[in-house]
Amino acid sequence: MYKQPSRNGSSAQIINKMKDLSNVTSIEVDAGSEGQRVDNFLMRVCKGVPRSHIYRVLRTGEVRVNSRRVQATYRLNLGDRVRIPPLRRADPAQKPAPPTSSLPRVVHEDEALLVIDKPSGLAVHGGSGVSFGVIEQFRAARPQLKFLELAHRLDRDTSGLLILAKKRSALTALHAALREGQVRKEYLALVKGSWRNEKQRVDLPLKKFLTQSGERRVSVDREGRESQTVFRKKRELRDFTLLSAELLTGRTHQIRVHLTHLGFPIAGDDKYGDFELNRALAKRGLKRMFLHAGDLEFAHPLSGETVKLHVPLPEDLSRFLASLAG
Repeated sequence: MYKQPSRNGSSAQIINKMKDLSNVTSIEVDAGSEGQRVDNFLMRVCKGVPRSHIYRVLRTGEVRVNSRRVQATYRLNLGDRVRIPPLRRADPAQKPAPPTSSLPRVVHEDEALLVIDKPSGLAVHGGSGVSFGVIEQFRAARPQLKFLELAHRLDRDTSGLLILAKKRSALTALHAALREGQVRKEYLALVKGSWRNEKQRVDLPLKKFLTQSGERRVSVDREGRESQTVFRKKRELRDFTLLSAELLTGRTHQIRVHLTHLGFPIAGDDKYGDFELNRALAKRGLKRMFLHAGDLEFAHPLSGETVKLHVPLPEDLSRFLASLAG
């Protein structure tokens, strides 16, 4: 059963209380924070406080929940009383405000979910040299929402359907469904080469690693995590094949790495692809990776009803396909 927000104050009101961090503060946990880890709760409400400082006051017991010391992994319950000691803010850095005038298109919205059609080139969140992403844009555009979090992720260069949760209960339920393989996610990818099988299930374990320059990468590795993708041949176009890719697991860069390992790199993939081919394709009009998350199917986290969503290929990808067929 999903609880309604309590009357003890919204998450936005809690953050307002934390504007002065020079005194001890006591906060009662509302429905918007129920189930959240206490370390993540503190980082959310104590804006500007260094992460290392938050973990230090947790380790030393200066943060108390219901007058008791807790570990950073403790999950908050409705009505818990969190005692927060005086905290030191980091020097504020000037960041540009996320633009709200040109938001990605909303495909579906209800009391629990907001599903958008994310364009290629837009990150899902800020960080690693990116000032802001989808989540920061929508939080700025919807300040009235008490809670808004990414339910899953898409690579920056991948376009298509992305789910944002408007309730913590919905987020928790979606994460469980994703872990259990109960969310059907299907992509379209254009690959170099002639794909033979009409349907092929690929089961290759994937492992993350860092390059010498510190860039995050993924490779097929027998010591990696189980990773399964089902590919279906949709259409052959000259020296390319259009495939659908259904994720049975949700590993980082899964589709891209599976295809490259099999010798079928995605057109325009600047991380795992054929770089010489990409340069040639850019001159022919393909200036991005040809990977699009077009279909989603899942049980609604509140009602249990089946939600089916589809967004067609963006115009630039459709135009490039037409050029191959012509």
